[in-house]
Amino acid sequence: MIGKVITGNSFYHCFKYCLEDNKNLSEERKLELSKKDNVQHKERAEVLYYNNCFGNVNELTSQFSEVSKLSRRVEKPVFHFTLSLAHGENLSKNQLIEIAQACTESFKVDQNQYAVILHKDTHAQHIHIVANRVGYDGKVASNSNNYRQMANLCRQLEIKHHLKQVLNPRPFLPKEQRLIPRQNARMDQLKTNIRQVLQQVKTMEQFEQKMNSLGYQVLKGRGIAFIDNKKVKIKGSEVGYSLMTIERLLTQKQTEKLVQKTQQGEPIGLPKQKQTGASNTSGTAGKKVVEKKPEKQNDIPLPGMHKNQLLDALLKSEQVDAPGPFLYEKKKKKKKHRHRL
Repeated sequence: MIGKVITGNSFYHCFKYCLEDNKNLSEERKLELSKKDNVQHKERAEVLYYNNCFGNVNELTSQFSEVSKLSRRVEKPVFHFTLSLAHGENLSKNQLIEIAQACTESFKVDQNQYAVILHKDTHAQHIHIVANRVGYDGKVASNSNNYRQMANLCRQLEIKHHLKQVLNPRPFLPKEQRLIPRQNARMDQLKTNIRQVLQQVKTMEQFEQKMNSLGYQVLKGRGIAFIDNKKVKIKGSEVGYSLMTIERLLTQKQTEKLVQKTQQGEPIGLPKQKQTGASNTSGTAGKKVVEKKPEKQNDIPLPGMHKNQLLDALLKSEQVDAPGPFLYEKKKKKKKHRHRL
């Protein structure tokens, strides 16, 4: 089970999202996706339980807002909980209501206004709980440590309702369990996609375009991160592909390409030279051919060079001749001698 908790300041927008269909989809598109995905996009929301409230979006907003005015200090009176089961798991409506009641009790809003809504537009069964943080006595439910509290609640509900058990997020684990390797399907898929794309492309621009085509948004700054189609952000370093690693692999591929060209007798960055010796027979009979020695600083990488030697040679060829070590003499700083009194 995965649980999320959000605090907000607008009851209207929260109820509008939870109770109404997706506005970005037309009626025809809803029916089309419902048949294709075998889920319910039209009339996707069903209210399972009301606690001290009742009505549609506008009525609920008015009721919740009226009670929230009992506290003048609270800036975010909305508690929005989401509880999602694993794929293939299903509970009855009474069990879902029982889970929602356990959630509101854990967060000390079980006596406040709240509504439990079931969504049917995904394969994973999940419910939304919209609760008022402000009670009828004017007291406000705390939202501190809410992520840790939600994680612990999910582990308890998994045991009670015989659901698939998972570990808490790593920051909420005991110190001795934080280093245990964990299976993460989303991160494994990203790692596989990055590795496959790096085998197909040669430049960073091509890499970003290919990742975009796979449904990832690429964020580049001091590092690199990827956002998948579920809006989940994962750093490249978390899957073993930091920005430095990706750039190094792309540079290595370009270097290997230069090595292949050099081994085929193609000079790097210079036009092909005329062949000398026995192959040059036109107009050179009886004449001694003098081979030109390469310059010291701009030696052309020779065929058969090792890959690392080639890279060193290319780097040397780009450097500007620096003055020798004896052209300039360091000026010795004169020590100031203070007269002792």
